Amino acid sequence: MAEAIRRRRRVKIVATIGPASSSPERVEELFRAGADVFRLNFSHGTQDDHAAVVDRIRKTERKTGRPIGILADLQGPKLRVGRFAAGHVMLQWGRTLRLDLQATPGDSQRVQLPHPEIMAAAGPGSFLLLDDGRIRLEVTRQTPEWLETRVIVGGRLSDHKGVNVPGLTLPIPALTAKDRDDLAFALAHGADYIGLSFVQRPEDVAQARELVGDRAFILSKIEKPSALTCIDEILRLSDAIMVARGDLGVETPAEDVPLVQKRLIRAAHRFGKPVIVATQMMESMIENPTPTRAEASDVATAVFDGADAVMLSAESAAGKYPVEAVRMMDRIIARTEDDDELRAARARQRPTPEKSSADAICAAAGQVATIIEAKAIAAFSLTGATAMRIARERPDVPILGLTPSVETARRLALVWGVHALTSEVTHTMTETVAQAASLALKSGFAKRRDEIVVIAGVPFGRTGGTNSLRVAQVT
Repeated sequence: MAEAIRRRRRVKIVATIGPASSSPERVEELFRAGADVFRLNFSHGTQDDHAAVVDRIRKTERKTGRPIGILADLQGPKLRVGRFAAGHVMLQWGRTLRLDLQATPGDSQRVQLPHPEIMAAAGPGSFLLLDDGRIRLEVTRQTPEWLETRVIVGGRLSDHKGVNVPGLTLPIPALTAKDRDDLAFALAHGADYIGLSFVQRPEDVAQARELVGDRAFILSKIEKPSALTCIDEILRLSDAIMVARGDLGVETPAEDVPLVQKRLIRAAHRFGKPVIVATQMMESMIENPTPTRAEASDVATAVFDGADAVMLSAESAAGKYPVEAVRMMDRIIARTEDDDELRAARARQRPTPEKSSADAICAAAGQVATIIEAKAIAAFSLTGATAMRIARERPDVPILGLTPSVETARRLALVWGVHALTSEVTHTMTETVAQAASLALKSGFAKRRDEIVVIAGVPFGRTGGTNSLRVAQVT
C-alpha cells in the first residue's frame, strides 16, 4: 500500500474531466482533494483524448495505492433541429412553425427536424421543447413528413439546438452507432462504469447488457420521464443509476424534480444499487471560487436523501476552480454527515432485509458493529456484492470492501461508505480474519486491540454466498 489515503465521509464524489482538469497534475490533485470516481464525457473530446486521461488516472491510482473508478458516459441519441439560413431566427408567440424532414436551411416559418420518429410519435396536442426548454411549441397538425406547430413560448432559436418531447416514449434505441464505437473503446480501456444515456425502457438496458456483459457495471441515466414509469424494471437490469436532473428537469415540471430525486434514491436504495445525484450541484463555481448557499444546501439535501454519490459536471470539467469545487463538495458532505439528525435519517431509510442468508448476515453485521462499537466492517467479496449489501444497511461504522479483484475494487469506489482495497486470495475464515485485521490496521481504520466485524462467504472462491460473520480483535 503506497499511502494511507482515507476519506472522512461516506458519500462519494464524481468529478467530470475536461479541458480544465485533464492534465496529469490536475487529475492527481482532484483525487487528493476528494474525487473518488472520474467521469469521461463522450459527448465531448476524441477517443485519443479519453485514452490519455485514462492513462493519467491509472498512474495516479498506482502512485496513491487506491483504486479509482472511471465512468465512461456515452452521448446517447441527440435530437436537434437543423440549420437556419441566417444562423438563427426569432420565434414569436402565436406564430406557426413547420418542422419537416427537408435538409434545406430554415427560416421563421419552417426548419428541418431530421427525426421521423418524432413525426410518428407527436400528435396534435403534444408539446416540443427546444433549446433546453427555452422555446415551447404545441403540435397542431401531424403527417409522416412534417409537424405543424404553434409557438407557445418564443424567443431566439439558433442552429442545431436540442429538442425534447415530454410525455412521449420515442422508438429510438439508447445506443447510436457512435455510442457502440465509444462503448467498445471504453471497455477496451478498462472503464468501470458505462453511463447509458436516453434510457426510456428496460429493453434499453438489456440491449447494453448484451454488449457489456460483466466487463463493466451499467449505470442508467434517468433523464426521461418515461423511465420513471418502469424504474423498478430498469433498476433490476442496471448496476447503478444517475438522477440526471438537467435533461430530466427540461421535460419534468421544476416543482416535481426534488420529489423525483427522492423517489429515485429510495428506489435505488431498496434494490441495493448505487445512485448518483447530478447536474448543477455547484454550477456557480464554474466562474466563482465559492458556491451559493442554495448550492451548498442542494449537496446537503442529496446526502440527507441517501445518495451514494454526488457529481460535478462543468464545475470540474471546464470551470475556473475545479479543485476548489471538489474540496468544497468534500467539506459540505463531511459537515452534513456529522449531523445527529442524519444518523437518525439513515436508520429510517434502512430497507427491510430480504429473506436470504446474505441479507441476514449483512443486517446482523451492522447491528453487531454498533453494539460492540467496532471500528469497521470488513466485507470480503469477489464481485463486490457483499460490500454493496452492507452499504444498503447504511451502518454507523466504515465499510472495508476487500477483494482480490482490482476491477471490483474500482467499481466499489462509487458505493456509499465503502473504502475499497485489493486483498490477497484467502482459503479459510482464519486467513480472512487475519488479513482483514491487518488491512484495517495499515489503512488507519483500527488500532491494536480494537475490534472489527468480518463477513465473507464460505467456501471461498464462490460468488453469492455471504454466510459467515466473525468478530476479530486487531493484533
